[in-house]
Amino acid sequence: MNIRHILKTRENFITLLNGLSLEQINTIPEGFNNNIAWNFGHSIVTQQILCYKLSGLPLLIDEELVEKFRKGTKPESPLTEKELEHLKIIALSSLETLKNDLIIGSFKTFQEYPTSFGITLKNITEAINFDGIHEGMHLGIAMAMRKNLK
Repeated sequence: MNIRHILKTRENFITLLNGLSLEQINTIPEGFNNNIAWNFGHSIVTQQILCYKLSGLPLLIDEELVEKFRKGTKPESPLTEKELEHLKIIALSSLETLKNDLIIGSFKTFQEYPTSFGITLKNITEAINFDGIHEGMHLGIAMAMRKNLK
């Protein structure tokens, strides 16, 4: 279980975001179903669901974000500059809280979850390891989208 890899992925995602305009971040490139903004928000929301919801703990993010970025959603409206900055902040702060919650032993139970990758997650360690793969995949998608925007 390595939160450090997830943190590095999120830092790389933020660097990618910082190199684009808000319009580019919100554009759905040809051949894609969503945009860079959605991939970033989806990564954050999925980590919260995998780690906190499946462990029976309250999420660290608003339900509104979950509804906007959970699996099966797509961009309904452009992200504002304020919303984007909020996502960047919680992308980093939520991982710090996750690290602290692991240290103090907050994760006592876990509801098994079959992922769309064909892997069933059985505990918090597997959830964190899988989340690293999931976030890396969405960063890769965002990088491919960026190429289609320039």
